Amino acid sequence: MSKNVVAMYEDFATARAVVEDLVNAGFSRENISIVAADTSGDFARYATTGSADDDVSSGEGAGFGAVVGALVGLGVALIPGIGPVLAAGPVAAALMAGIGAATGAVTGGVVAGLVDMGVPEEDARYYEEGIRGGRSLVTVTAEDAAASRAQDIMNRHGAIDVHADYSQAASSSPSSQPMTTDRAQYSNTVVPQEQARFDVVEEEVTVGKREVEGGGVRVRSYVTETPVQEQVRLREEHVVVERHPVNRPASEADIAAFQEGVIEVTEHHEEAVVAKQARVVEEVVVGKDVSEHVETIHETVRRTDVEVENLGSTGSTYGTYETFEPRFRNLHSTRYGGAGMTYESYLPAYRYAHTLASDPRYSGYDWNRLESEARSSWEERNPNTWEQFKDAVRDAWTEVTGRR
Repeated sequence: MSKNVVAMYEDFATARAVVEDLVNAGFSRENISIVAADTSGDFARYATTGSADDDVSSGEGAGFGAVVGALVGLGVALIPGIGPVLAAGPVAAALMAGIGAATGAVTGGVVAGLVDMGVPEEDARYYEEGIRGGRSLVTVTAEDAAASRAQDIMNRHGAIDVHADYSQAASSSPSSQPMTTDRAQYSNTVVPQEQARFDVVEEEVTVGKREVEGGGVRVRSYVTETPVQEQVRLREEHVVVERHPVNRPASEADIAAFQEGVIEVTEHHEEAVVAKQARVVEEVVVGKDVSEHVETIHETVRRTDVEVENLGSTGSTYGTYETFEPRFRNLHSTRYGGAGMTYESYLPAYRYAHTLASDPRYSGYDWNRLESEARSSWEERNPNTWEQFKDAVRDAWTEVTGRR
C-alpha cells in the first residue's frame, strides 16, 4: 500500500534540497510535490518564461530549473488569503483542478488539496498557515517499504513540527517527524486489502421430499393392413343367336315381315362393389394413479438429562445408581440381551427406575399405583416410547425396591 510523506520547511532552499536528495535516492519525480508561496513573483516568471532571474534573492534562482522545473505539473496559482503559490507535482494537479475559470483563483485551497491526500484537516490548516508565512511544503508518495526511508531523508533537513506554536516555528526541533498518511485513505486507484473472513457452518437435519422419475408407459398408435376375403354371387347376361333350318311355305305373316329391319339386344351383368367404413372398436385410456405412503426416517438426536439424587435423610435406604449398576447389567443380559438390545440403549430406563425408587414421594408405592405417574413423567421427556421401555423400568425399579 502506498503512503504519502508530508513535511514543511522554513525556506524554499531547504525544500529544494529535500527534493534533490529524494530524486538522488531513487524516488520518482512524478511522485514528488512542492508547494511554496511566491511572495516575490520570481516563481511566476519562471513558470511563464522557463528561466529564473539571476538576481533572485536568497539563492532561490540557483538550480531552480534543474530541480523544481523538472517536476510534473509545475504552475503558479492564486490562492485566496495566501496569494500566488508555486505548486509542482501531484499536489499541483489537485490545486489546479480547483482553479475558477473566471477568477483564476483556487476555490478549494491548500487545505482541500491536502485533505484529499489523507492529511487531517487540522494539520492541513497548519500547513496552509505555514505556506502563508513563507514556508515550503514537500510531499512524496512511496510504498510501505520506502516510506520510512523517505521520512529519514526529509527529517535530516529539519522538518517543522506542525503542532508547535507558529511564533516559535523557527526554533522547532530538527528531529520533528514528517507526517505520513496512507494513500489508501484518499486514492481511488488503490484498494485496501480485504479483511479475512471465516464462515461458521453448522449442519441441520431436515427431512423433506422430492419427486423423482420411477418409470412409465409409452403408448403409440400405428396402422396395420389385414387381407379380407368375401364371396358374392354375380349375375351376367349373354345374347345367344341360334339358326335353325326350316322348310315350310311362307305365311301371310312371313310375307308381311319380308322387309328390312334391325333388332338390338343388350347384355347386362353384375359386378362387385366394395365399400369400407371406419369404425371405432376399442379405446385405450392412459392415466396415472396417485398413492401415498408413510416412510419412517430414523435419525439420532442427543439430549442432556439431569439426574437428581437426594442426599441426607430422605427416608430412602437405597444406595446410589453406581451401587446397582452391576445388578442392572446382569438383569439386562438375562432379560433383553438375547434380543440384541444393548445395555446403553436401555441405560436411560435403568437410571429413571433408580430415580423413582429413590424419590421419597413414592415411598411405599407398589408398581400398579406408581405406573401412571411414572408413565406421565417419562413421556414428557421421551414422547411415545413408554411402551418400549416400561418393562425395563419396572424390572429395574423392582430390583431396587424389592416391591412389585
